[in-house]
This record gives sequence, structure tokens and C-alpha cells, in this order.
Amino acid sequence: MKTSKPAELMKEAKQRPMVFLKLSSDDVEFGTVEIELFSDLVPRAAENFRCLCTGEKGKGVFDKELHYKGSRIHRIIRGFLLQGGDFIYGNGMGNESIYGETFEDEDLSHSFTHERGAVSMANAGPDTNGSQFFITSANAPSLDGSYVVVGRVVDGMDVLKRVHQVDCNQEDEPLVSVFISDCGEYS
Repeated sequence: MKTSKPAELMKEAKQRPMVFLKLSSDDVEFGTVEIELFSDLVPRAAENFRCLCTGEKGKGVFDKELHYKGSRIHRIIRGFLLQGGDFIYGNGMGNESIYGETFEDEDLSHSFTHERGAVSMANAGPDTNGSQFFITSANAPSLDGSYVVVGRVVDGMDVLKRVHQVDCNQEDEPLVSVFISDCGEYS
């Protein structure tokens, strides 16, 4: 169901899945980010993200667990976004969905845009969604129309702010290992 009124979209929120990502480094537990998935707007992308949080699909094409747990946050652009979800290589080069390697874009024009706290599927161009995702820490309208917004952060922006304080190299790669130490779905 597509609607253009944000108030109507928020009424549907009770039916949407809620997942969490617990972010840590070797020395620090940053905290938990809670995410509402837009299963009514982008059902395939939302189901992919949900299943990668729970790990319920087992191993994928690359013989790796289809699970975010233990995967790295491999890119942090301070004040803009953080990116993770490469459970294959951990460096941003691996990407696999629950549907195979990649899957097609869903509605890129729905009402939720890349506002602060948007959770989107990272891609390498049209119809290349897999496991990688990013979370915006600021409004990013330049990303609208190019990435599927799969959900939004409902709690934990303070956690993301702490992660954004991690020192990174010139390629925006964290100098310490930042990873998803736990993840799943709230019932």
C-alpha cells in the first residue's frame, strides 16, 4: 500500500517489524540502535534486512551465514553516515541478500526520504541491493531516488553519534574494529 501522507504512514507503524543492532568495538560497547522496518512500503528490502538481523536463513551463496552479527561497520563519514553489512569480507566488497547475491530496487519514491536516521540499502547502482546498508546521521536529500530506504532509527541516534567519534583514515575506514556484536528482531 502506497500513501503519501506521513501521518498515515506512522499509523501503520504498529504493524511494522522492529529490529536492533548492538554496536561495539574491541574496547567499547556503544549501545543499541532500534530500527523500524518499512515492510508495508518496501516488503522485499524490509524482509531481507529483518532476516539478516535474525540470521534465520542460514548460509548463503558464498557459504557465509546470512547474518549481520559479527559484521563490521566498514565506513564512517563523520556527520553524514555509517555503512556496514558486509558479512562476507568485512571491507565493503562483499554483498549478498537472502534472495541470492543481489535483488532489485523497490519503490525509490516513497514518502520516507534520507532524513536523519534513515536506514537504506547500499548499492553499486540500480537493482544491486544485497546485505550492505547505511544509516544517515544528517538529512541527505542528495541520496533520495538512488537508494531504497528500508527503515528508520526509532531509538539510538545517541549511539550512532558515539560511533561517529571513532577515528578513521582518509578512506573513511575506522582505525579500530567497529562491529555488530548482536542483532535481532523484537517480538
